[in-house]
Amino acid sequence: MNFWLAMISSAALALSAPALAQDANIDGRVGKLEKEMRAVQRQVFPNGAGKFGEPDIQSPTAPKTTTSSTTATVDLTARVDALEAQLATLTGQVELQGNNMRGLESRLKLIETQLVGQQVAPTETVVPTAMPSAAATTPNPKPAVAAVKPAVTAKPNPARVAAVAAVERPATGDAFEDGYNYGYRLWEAKFYPESQATLEETVAKFPKHKRASFARNLLGRAWLDDKKPATAVKVFYDNYKADPRGERAPESLFFLGSALTDLGKTAEACEAFGELAKAYPDAATGRLAERMASGKTRAKCK
Repeated sequence: MNFWLAMISSAALALSAPALAQDANIDGRVGKLEKEMRAVQRQVFPNGAGKFGEPDIQSPTAPKTTTSSTTATVDLTARVDALEAQLATLTGQVELQGNNMRGLESRLKLIETQLVGQQVAPTETVVPTAMPSAAATTPNPKPAVAAVKPAVTAKPNPARVAAVAAVERPATGDAFEDGYNYGYRLWEAKFYPESQATLEETVAKFPKHKRASFARNLLGRAWLDDKKPATAVKVFYDNYKADPRGERAPESLFFLGSALTDLGKTAEACEAFGELAKAYPDAATGRLAERMASGKTRAKCK
């Protein structure tokens, strides 16, 4: 009798080993997919803390006679299938967002090139001279070129100098925060060139600071409010591209659209607003909702 009991026990262990191995294999797949899912969702929703959605899996109904081992295997298989489908969807969204960014970047570079060409000023003045009588027989006479006078530096306005000096400069010992807050105070007082200089210096010194996104965004606004939308476009786009997870990346996309609208590039402006709505849906429908509606109306987005 003991011999037969031993044989039965051995057979039961042999039969359960493949099921245990299969469970362990599926557990490994689930763990790997869940890690990949979180990595992809961090790319799609950079500011979406807590946005990871666990798949809503209903345990399949099974007859009462189904063993617990089989039920666990079915549940894990269902989770794997759901995770694989969700991962494929998110991967497609990441690729689409990347393509949109590349397309917008190429169009902004073209706009920048066009604006640079329009803003190039001549470095010398051509002064036509009276033609002598013998000039009729001389082909292509060369015009005289007037000497270029050095630019005269305007004298600083004493009242403005005094007003700028009256803006309190913070001195807390935190170099970044002091520079950012001083630039903000200058911008708020509408001393835009001074604000630009302060913020540019701060960003150059602390490009990787955790609040650099704030400083770059404010720098773009200082250029935009100073009626320099071409420069503002570059600053806003660079802030979004350099730090898409930055706290002011959504604002930079919005103001990028506003600056493009000021330049008459309404199609590109609508593209920027669309990218904002896709990349940062919470901001687009939350704190930036009113601005988005106004900006899209001004750009005549469909």
